[in-house]
Amino acid sequence: MTQTYTIAVLAGDGIGPEITVQALRVLDLIEQKRDVKFNCIDAPFGASAYFSHGKSFPDVTKELCDSADAILKGPIGLSHEESEKIPVEERPERGALLPMRRRLNTYANFRPISLPAGMAHFSPLKKEVVGDGIDIMLIRELIGGLYFGGKESGKTDEGVRFVKETLEYDENQIRQILVVAFNESMKRKKVLHNIHKSNVLISSVLWNEVLEEVAKDYPEVTVIHMLVDAAATHLCLNPTQFDVMVMENMFGDILSDQGGGILGSLGLMPSACMGPDKAYYEPSHGSAPDIAGKNLANPYSMIGSVALMLDMSFGMESEAKTVWQAMQSVFESGFSTSDLSKGGEGIQLLSTTEFANKVMVALEALL
Repeated sequence: MTQTYTIAVLAGDGIGPEITVQALRVLDLIEQKRDVKFNCIDAPFGASAYFSHGKSFPDVTKELCDSADAILKGPIGLSHEESEKIPVEERPERGALLPMRRRLNTYANFRPISLPAGMAHFSPLKKEVVGDGIDIMLIRELIGGLYFGGKESGKTDEGVRFVKETLEYDENQIRQILVVAFNESMKRKKVLHNIHKSNVLISSVLWNEVLEEVAKDYPEVTVIHMLVDAAATHLCLNPTQFDVMVMENMFGDILSDQGGGILGSLGLMPSACMGPDKAYYEPSHGSAPDIAGKNLANPYSMIGSVALMLDMSFGMESEAKTVWQAMQSVFESGFSTSDLSKGGEGIQLLSTTEFANKVMVALEALL
């Protein structure tokens, strides 16, 4: 009997639609090769949704996300000038992304920072630093902390403008993300870097207290504590020391982007946002409105997000591995995209469509 999955496809803004189209080709090919059916349904989301529906996260999209087996989301956001046309509360991050995370309780963000040896030349780091490649799983708490705490702005009695934003966590929020991180460590090298700022923030003090409690259930895992500023330094100086890293929301937002930097581009970083009942998958990069429609965007992160979805939502681990293998084989064969390389380096640059075409050829041979 054919297994059928419903996927909500939120193409988003900027380059989102053009890289989403290429990623969906992977699902089409797997349908042809396996006894599975992907029912992909488009829905508006982000700035484009505001202009077409008056809301950046319209009710029709909420209903689809609620009923879908998984969600594939493109990047969102427009240029500063275009964003100014949208009310502050409806701008994509505030009006769509954070509400979706809260609605679906996608508290665990998996961001693989991966650069195989055959792609190590893309990293701006020296060869002796990258070694045989980088393979880190960064796990970020996604629905707590400063981004979701109380917010206030106004003027003092003296007329001085001020803002107040609250960093909020409770022990249950902390424990659930730490359990995810320990479980991931058990699947890998059994080494977990706990990234915190307990020398300044009492939120990190509580975080570390809960970690010590959770760690008792995972005696095989070695925990290494590291301050977040030190971790930023070590990611550049010695990234291969890391295997699984876990941290709160804002730390993860910042360090995962740094992870894209040590790879050579955020174009190489897909992500999975997991909740107890639902997950959405998205590139870690932005919508790049300056190159939208020019067929220049690297679709690796979007196709990689499909690979994560196949593995983590649908249990198709073997097919997911072939998608990674197909994408990496294109880059390992001497091709590149404009975000990773410049002209004149002796590397043939591929457009969005050209890269996807080569991936599809490689994938068909592997399936």
